[in-house]
Amino acid sequence: MSVDHASGTAAPAEARPEFLDVKRGDFVIVQEQQTVAQAKTDGWWMGHVIWIDGGARNPDINSMFQIADVDDGAIRWVNGDEVLKVLHCLDGLNDSL
Repeated sequence: MSVDHASGTAAPAEARPEFLDVKRGDFVIVQEQQTVAQAKTDGWWMGHVIWIDGGARNPDINSMFQIADVDDGAIRWVNGDEVLKVLHCLDGLNDSL
């Protein structure tokens, strides 16, 4: 990392992936699954996180999520990089889980 000594400011750090801050009970926006044969789509769906699974190298880091689709109730396993946005719990919703 380079530092500009003249102004006293450091170069911006890399952006931290948002899925690392997901907690059980959060609502998330998930990118629709892509298939190899089709072009990438802009589709998404909203879900409620019911389980978080850690990585093999470090179990404390989020990697896979079990998410209930708010539209049809289907429970799906989602890879962390498919999470586009995290809508953190409000009004104590997380306390009831």
